[in-house]
This record gives sequence, C-alpha cells and structure tokens, in this order.
Amino acid sequence: MTDQSQQLLSQAALYQQQMQGIAAQKEALNMQLMEISSALDELEKTASKEVYKIAGPLILKSDREEVQKDMAEKKELIHTRLQVLEKSEHKIKTKVDELRERLTKAG
Repeated sequence: MTDQSQQLLSQAALYQQQMQGIAAQKEALNMQLMEISSALDELEKTASKEVYKIAGPLILKSDREEVQKDMAEKKELIHTRLQVLEKSEHKIKTKVDELRERLTKAG
C-alpha cells in the first residue's frame, strides 16, 4: 500500500468518526425534539393558565403561555441545529465519496 493510499485511508477513518459524532448529536436532538413536542401537545390539552416546569432541582409554577413560548423557541432552535448537522453530514459524505474515488484510482 502506498503512502498516499495510507493517508487517504486515515482521512477516511477521521471522516467516519466525525459522521458517528454527528449521528449521536442528531439522535440526542431528535429525542429532545420528541420530548418538547409531547410537552407542547400536553400544554395544548390543559385548560389551566398555570403549569409547573422543572428548573434544575426545582419545580416552579409558571404561566402556561410563557412556557409554551419558551418551548416553541427551543423547538425552533433544535430544528436549526439539526439542519446545521445535516449540512455538515452532507459535506462529509461528499468528502468521503471523493476519497473513495481517489482510492479507487490510486489502487
């Protein structure tokens, strides 16, 4: 195996690690998104103006509309973060495809 091939394989391994990191981040964000969506659904069902939310080790009485607004903002932020991760994932996949092509030509 040539030095160039070895270098390309090392780079491919690095990209694979980056893809695994992105996949883990996406999974965590999707879990948060599901939790927030579920909580927002429950808030829609309740008639009470006051709800309770968890803040660290505390449970605080809060205004339902304020909590809904905060959760909707968090949901939007998570969507944005997921889009950024998907763009990064796409870029890495493109680089991996280019590496694969170069390895095929080198091999």
